Amino acid sequence: MPHIDQQFEGELQHLKQEILRAGSLVEGMIARTIQALVEREAAVARDVIAQDPSVDQLQVEIDTFCLQLLALRQPTASDLRFITIGMRITTDLERIGDLAVNICEQVIHLQRDPLLKPSAVLPKMAMAAQEMLKRALDAFVHRDVSRAQGVCTTDDIVDRFCTEHYAEQVSGMQADPGTIEAGMRYILVALHCERVADHATNIAEEVIFMLQGKDIRHGRV
Repeated sequence: MPHIDQQFEGELQHLKQEILRAGSLVEGMIARTIQALVEREAAVARDVIAQDPSVDQLQVEIDTFCLQLLALRQPTASDLRFITIGMRITTDLERIGDLAVNICEQVIHLQRDPLLKPSAVLPKMAMAAQEMLKRALDAFVHRDVSRAQGVCTTDDIVDRFCTEHYAEQVSGMQADPGTIEAGMRYILVALHCERVADHATNIAEEVIFMLQGKDIRHGRV
């Protein structure tokens, strides 16, 4: 194999490792976010918020590297899909990081609100979204279409959790108007969790496109 091809292969491997580094960072943020939410730990929430600039910086670096590869290597076929999908995945990861920050900001505010009856649904929903992200990243690492397809089907479960949680919070607010502010914050948290699941689904769909050249964004496998 010519040296330049070996060099290009090394660059593609570097890109993969950087995407995985971003994924690991964001996955850790989501795990800590759930901890902050369940345990009502403002200090943990602040730690998560402090990590967001690192995710932003990684996105800029990965996007810049991808653009360099596109300009200098002029890739085709599967290499082109890998590079362009790498940029999309990094964008989804950055947005998941932003959602983690949004949830943590609500956790900090909730420290000053009345403690509502613990939600039976929200922790399940948050952990389901976290698991979707993990499985989507695993699908990327292992180039596993089946695993990616499973993430897409799980999104409906998170949506049902969100609907159930909304009804739970509205019922609580109707029973005790003094909990309205806190209840609204918990509804916002659920909406952010639902968006995490949506972005995990995006990543899974992007993996399928990367491996099969099949765009399923507006349908299901």
